[in-house]
Amino acid sequence: MFDIQEHLKTLPSNPGVYLMKNKKREVIYVGKAVSLKNRVRQYFQSSKNHSDKVKSMVKNIASFEYIITDSELEALILECNLIKKYKPKYNILLRDDKTYPYIKITMSEDYPRVKKVRRVIKDGSKYFGPYTNVSAVNDTLDIIREMYPIRTCNIDIDRAIKNKIRPCLNYHIKKCIGPCTGSVPKDEYREMINEITMFLSGKEEKLISLLELKMKEASQKLNFEDAARYRDQINSLREVIEKQKISNAHNDTDQDVIAMANIDDEACVQVFFIRNGKISGRENFMLEGVKDNDRSVILGSFIKQFYMSQEYIPKELIVEEEFMDMGIVEEMLSSKKASNVYIRIPQKGEKKALVKMVRKNADEYIVKFNDLNKKKYQRSIGALEELAQLLDLDENPRRIEAYDISNIQGVDSIGTMVVYTNGLKDKKEYRRFKIKTVEGPNDYASMAEVLDRRLKHGHYPDLILLDGGKGQVSAVKEVMKYNNVDIALWGMYKDDKHRTKGLVNLEKSIELDKNSDLYRFVANIQEEVHEYSISYHRSLRDKKMVKSALDDVVGVGPKRKKSLMLKFKDIDNIKNAKVEEIAEVEGINLELAKKIHEHLKKVR
Repeated sequence: MFDIQEHLKTLPSNPGVYLMKNKKREVIYVGKAVSLKNRVRQYFQSSKNHSDKVKSMVKNIASFEYIITDSELEALILECNLIKKYKPKYNILLRDDKTYPYIKITMSEDYPRVKKVRRVIKDGSKYFGPYTNVSAVNDTLDIIREMYPIRTCNIDIDRAIKNKIRPCLNYHIKKCIGPCTGSVPKDEYREMINEITMFLSGKEEKLISLLELKMKEASQKLNFEDAARYRDQINSLREVIEKQKISNAHNDTDQDVIAMANIDDEACVQVFFIRNGKISGRENFMLEGVKDNDRSVILGSFIKQFYMSQEYIPKELIVEEEFMDMGIVEEMLSSKKASNVYIRIPQKGEKKALVKMVRKNADEYIVKFNDLNKKKYQRSIGALEELAQLLDLDENPRRIEAYDISNIQGVDSIGTMVVYTNGLKDKKEYRRFKIKTVEGPNDYASMAEVLDRRLKHGHYPDLILLDGGKGQVSAVKEVMKYNNVDIALWGMYKDDKHRTKGLVNLEKSIELDKNSDLYRFVANIQEEVHEYSISYHRSLRDKKMVKSALDDVVGVGPKRKKSLMLKFKDIDNIKNAKVEEIAEVEGINLELAKKIHEHLKKVR
């Protein structure tokens, strides 16, 4: 038995992080402190100054843990990581944990490539972004590849030249200048890369001047084909400039402008991403668990969580007001970026006007969210409340896990898990399981294996739903008893027409009203976990088909198989493709494409 008062006496005065836990040993709150002794004790002293949210949390604290750190900065970083790991009920949580694409130029290579990536690493490359709109990245790459015949393959150029490997189709259709032929000087190729860098750095006008000079020189030499190419490049660039909104033509510092709007229990933070003096994108972020917190705490929680998960940190954050831990957050961001990061609160001028514009956008978005998304969100919360009442749960099930077992004609049994957090799909938490210990089509034993493997990882849900009846429930109940775990457990059973009918456990079954929000909620969960199983089987089947269909083609190894599947998605599309289309795949020339085409025509 954990004695809270006795453990309070042993708290150290060091900085660190504390974790509050409920009677199920789940982490319900993570906080940091300059002095653990002073901060943690405050929760268990007089509650007259506590908010309703803190009072509710304290009632649910059954035990606590703490981790000592060497500094407040270390405590802040650890706090952010633990909040992301546990998603505690009483913390302010960033609802969308997004990562954004970047454009990368592989400068460490003799003949650099330009490609889309989602991670920024210190490898000598140049990175541009983040871009909040993926289609904008793809459009930009299309413009670059239309203007410049640079390589898109990842082959070893020196090896290709040495072994005299035939160039791919891109070379023959003049989409690539062909460095693999050995006839392209590095300085000529680098000149194209330098121009692309100028374009991505926002120096389009300078690039246009350079291209106009080249066009003029080509015309004077009567080289009209090159002149026309430069003219088309200039026109493409002018179109790009028209679409961009200039934020500050005299300042090329990378900045994020941040403002927040909050109504009742909802908060929306909007971020404008400014790169090289131009707004490259903007994004809205909704936060949950903001009730009874002031703006300073909400804004600080967002900035800590958001930038800890981002690959790129800008030079400046422009915010509308001071927030909690601002100084230590500035230190954290500088440490992550490995150079100084500044947080500014503008009082006047252009930056102040920009913050006002971002705030206005946040205000408008939260109203739209309340009108549209909140209806969907509230329907889910309403269904959770009804579900908690129907199943006699102590509180709304914040995390629901649903499981399904599936096989193909009695073999290849697999299990799947889908997760709903606060009534909404949480796809980052979905999991797939290959059945390891059960032979043949035994759904009960397979379900037991999946849950046994899952329960060994902790971080338990509030409710487990199984796609099946009493047999599956009974098998999992034994597993839960073996693992000394007590979680609400129900099966989702269907009618004769294979439609969701109700919920069942070992004691009773409950038929759901088909016209209720609760029925639609449970039916959606059952359909989701079933569809997830089907998609898993499809991917396994496709892998087997690729293996059997392509393994006999000499010259097609794992890398080329992967490239083929990335382009064509499945074996039928490869079979129906033209030889020239197959030859467009990285590492596959016309000769090999013909072999693949002829082989697949013979395969049933």
